[in-house]
Amino acid sequence: MATMKVKFRASSIPTKEGTLFYQVVHGRVARQVNTGYKVYPCEWDSVHAEIVFPPGIGYNRGNYLASLKEILYGNTKRFKNIIARLERTGENYTAGDVLKRYLTPSDGEGFISFAREVIRQMGQIGKPRTAERYTVVTRSFERFCGENDVFLDEVDSDLMVRYENFLKVAGVCPNTTSYYMRGLRAIYNRAVEKELTVQRYPFRHVYTGIDKTVKRAVPLNIIRQIRDLDLTLSPATDLARDVFMFSFYTRGMSFIDMAFLKKKDLQNGILSYRRQKTGQQLSIKWERPMQEIIDKYDIKDTPYLLPIIRNMEVDARKQYKNAAHLVNDKLRRLGEQLGLAIPLTTYVARHGWASIARSKNIPLPIISEAMGHNSEKTTRIYLASLDTSAVDKANSQIIKAL
Repeated sequence: MATMKVKFRASSIPTKEGTLFYQVVHGRVARQVNTGYKVYPCEWDSVHAEIVFPPGIGYNRGNYLASLKEILYGNTKRFKNIIARLERTGENYTAGDVLKRYLTPSDGEGFISFAREVIRQMGQIGKPRTAERYTVVTRSFERFCGENDVFLDEVDSDLMVRYENFLKVAGVCPNTTSYYMRGLRAIYNRAVEKELTVQRYPFRHVYTGIDKTVKRAVPLNIIRQIRDLDLTLSPATDLARDVFMFSFYTRGMSFIDMAFLKKKDLQNGILSYRRQKTGQQLSIKWERPMQEIIDKYDIKDTPYLLPIIRNMEVDARKQYKNAAHLVNDKLRRLGEQLGLAIPLTTYVARHGWASIARSKNIPLPIISEAMGHNSEKTTRIYLASLDTSAVDKANSQIIKAL
């Protein structure tokens, strides 16, 4: 029977992070695959093959290690399930076969591949709204899974609890988390109906209700106060503030959309991008305060517009996740210093823009269009096509009010 272990390979430079990899051994033949994650020697217990938390570890590093520990636990469990499945067949297999099944589940066996097929079918039978909803929730689950699909029979309560924790660490609000869970549950139940897997009730320990939305908006004078702070002695906090303000200037753009903005998205004074959450295309008139933030940072060696993804040799998604933790941590501390009653995050910029727009008597349909909402439940009134000049005028009006 094959065995699998998580191994640590130290860097040749003692002060640098080492590499974590999975090793599968079967029939005295060993095969390995990189996890894509790195830790320092003091953060790894070689005897028990697990992450440890050294004394004096910082808040962000602690979050990173906690998330990594969950990922390693989940993937170790996945390897064991694959090995058990191969053993049950009674056929000969190799360590390479184990890795192959880990990296690429067969067609029809993977939950994400099944979800994509359901999305395709919904589009074909004239249910575009259902297809859109399933697309949104599947994209979120893909971010949690990384590059690997998961087998349908690996979708259990433990996996969904880890996914819920992943969303919580990323700052996703309970209602959005519940939205994702309900969508995934609907997809999973389709797989059960088709007898592709047995019912394991994987969503019984995660939240699937609906809470009353907590107000996360701040008034214009607070936005102005945040903008005018002198943070030159704290570059990391300065960047977090600039990201917050850029979100506000761009009508509450989400952090993930800001992170993946590219220079080519800015053409002829118009910033165009597609929302990661919904796939909706949005266009924003470029304003002077936006340019002032861009001019402040050295981004000449990257294709990205903002200094969030900096290293082209490191996985962009990992850089985005680490930056999201850092930026929101710095904003939270900044909000505490300002005595705010709510935690300051990049999402506050989005709520703040909408709240201030309402206070300026900007029509609700224009606010909906500006923020990229695609549901009446989100803003009560939504009109799909509006003159973009009205939206640009609304944004200019808000920026000039600062």
